[in-house]
Amino acid sequence: MTTPATGLHEDGSPERLAIDTIRTLSMDAVQKANSGHPGTPMALAPVGHTLWSQFLRYDPDRPDWPNRDRFVLSVGHASMLLYSLLHLAGVKEINADGEYSGDPAVSLDDIKGFRQLSSKTPGHPEYRYTTGVETTTGPLGQGCGNSVGMAIAERHLAAHFNKDDMVLFDHDVYSLCGDGDMMEGVTAEAASLAGHMKLSNLCWIYDSNQISIEGGTDLAFTEDVAARFRAYGWKTLHVADANDTVALADAFRTFRDTHDAPTLIVVDSVIGWGSPKAGSEKAHGEPLGADAIKATKKAYGWPEDKDFYVPEGVAEHFAQSMIDRSRPLRESWDTTFATYREKYPALAAELERMRQGELPDDWAADLPVFEADAKGVASRDAGGKVLNAIAKRVPSLMGGAADLSPSTKTDLKFDGAGSFTAATPGGRNMHFGVREHAMGSIANGMALSYLRSYTGTFLVFADYMRAPIRLAAIMEVPTIFVFTHDSIGVGEDGPTHQPVEHLATLRAIPGLVTIRPGDANETAQAWSVALKQSDRPSALIFSRQALPTLDREKYASAEGLQKGAYILAEAGGGDPDVILIGTGSEVSLVVDAYEKLRAEGVRARVVSMPSWELFENQDAEYRDAIFPPAVRARVAVEQAGSMGWDRYVGHDGATITMSTFGASAPLAKLQEKYGFTIDNVVKVAHEVMQGNGK
Repeated sequence: MTTPATGLHEDGSPERLAIDTIRTLSMDAVQKANSGHPGTPMALAPVGHTLWSQFLRYDPDRPDWPNRDRFVLSVGHASMLLYSLLHLAGVKEINADGEYSGDPAVSLDDIKGFRQLSSKTPGHPEYRYTTGVETTTGPLGQGCGNSVGMAIAERHLAAHFNKDDMVLFDHDVYSLCGDGDMMEGVTAEAASLAGHMKLSNLCWIYDSNQISIEGGTDLAFTEDVAARFRAYGWKTLHVADANDTVALADAFRTFRDTHDAPTLIVVDSVIGWGSPKAGSEKAHGEPLGADAIKATKKAYGWPEDKDFYVPEGVAEHFAQSMIDRSRPLRESWDTTFATYREKYPALAAELERMRQGELPDDWAADLPVFEADAKGVASRDAGGKVLNAIAKRVPSLMGGAADLSPSTKTDLKFDGAGSFTAATPGGRNMHFGVREHAMGSIANGMALSYLRSYTGTFLVFADYMRAPIRLAAIMEVPTIFVFTHDSIGVGEDGPTHQPVEHLATLRAIPGLVTIRPGDANETAQAWSVALKQSDRPSALIFSRQALPTLDREKYASAEGLQKGAYILAEAGGGDPDVILIGTGSEVSLVVDAYEKLRAEGVRARVVSMPSWELFENQDAEYRDAIFPPAVRARVAVEQAGSMGWDRYVGHDGATITMSTFGASAPLAKLQEKYGFTIDNVVKVAHEVMQGNGK
């Protein structure tokens, strides 16, 4: 057993009582749930207490104060540390309507309900679910990336809104990381970019306990982390004992005084500190057990038979320490903003819209309309034109690509857009480098800090950033993920760059709106839909190759995209003989096949179906009008896998899709090889009609 008597804080002092309260609440909650991770909260209680009680600028009564410091628990499995801090700090809940309820964000009953259904204390912290949780964490490394995005957002907001006489943004971002975070590649990507951008408002606290689930970290991890971060351009500090609150405070002061680099504080800790299982993997991911908890409480000088015990005055003292420091800062900010609103009304209104997730009234005034053109334009090119037209009127729209903006067309080119750099934080073009995974998690952090962030890369690289896409959907934040080079249309680059299964994997993510527009005007509508989302992310899927711009006087308006699927063309009255369904680059192919069938006297219908998710949001009457249940002769055409299309074509329909990877060849040769031709679509349409008695 590690002996708690370190002499670094006095027994019975408010500091010691608060630290041990965090430890024992964490132990008791995990034990009661019979599930969870007690060891890290026990080890890091002094770190959390020192940061929150002495440094974190955070008013418990106003947890949505825009200039609050952000605290990100990247080691999300240590969630009881955060829940204990929120409880002792007296953070007040913001309800689903965005109103202050006056209730505690995390009550003692909530802690007793740790990891139980409908509790505000789920196993890993969840944004929107528990007030005070700045981002959803758990998959290691994601919180690190999010924190970089938050630090970037602070720098950008400061450059955009601050005035010489009035400062609205000057907060810091803290992230608590562990050995697992440091092993994850996304952390390395994010740290490299943060160092390059000299984000001196960013502090990572690295809990170096040298324990993993399998045993000591030396099984797989022996690098000098501090040396790596110094190579990234970070300032590194070392605290040799996590219980040394004096050294911790000194380290946080040094961070505050550093203005040319982000800071990494390496803190050596003992997992499960004070327990019989201290320093062992047995303290990591399972309850300590009743006997071990009693022994640990005895070592702490704690009542051995009292569960969820909070000594009198501990919470009040902890909360008051935060209030005394932060409330004057928050009240001063409120006063400053009231004056700011009078002096800079347009900027004040802009900031309030950003906080509410609203768009300017005229945001779509320049939305382009594309003339019919048989030669057409690639949807990536159309997407770039639409993005630039919108971004001029939406100052919060900010993003970039993973070193691919000339190909993804996601760069902002109008005067004043500029690039975000250490020297020019007001720029709106992000240069993420070849770091797709970090790009996604950083963009989520930006979205959590009032920006409308977007990313850009090739669709095949969606695999590299699936975790942040998924987390954006879980958190219900409106990050926009732009993916170009969407199919075998990539051509000569071959199967390594031709996405086949990726549309299905994106469509499988609950809450993600995936849109694959069929021409330039559908592309404009796709961007419009994505911008209007306030509580879910979007994936925009664009082509590399030119797509014909359809004649919208002959065919239906592209505004039908907003419903996910719509009747683009129809021959004859009544129910059709066959329904042809297309997305993206296959819409024009389906239209050409429709025209041939129509010339044969077939009553065909073309359905453009750019978004399954938007379509499923429509009522049953609309869905049945698009796909009449009586019409079972249906053909779906998409240069991707067939997974999921059965729900729309049924057992009696057919798909013209990909069942293998592609090949390296000119596009025309690939279309012929894999059946994406007018003649083949017509042939398959006749086959399904015959199979359905037509």
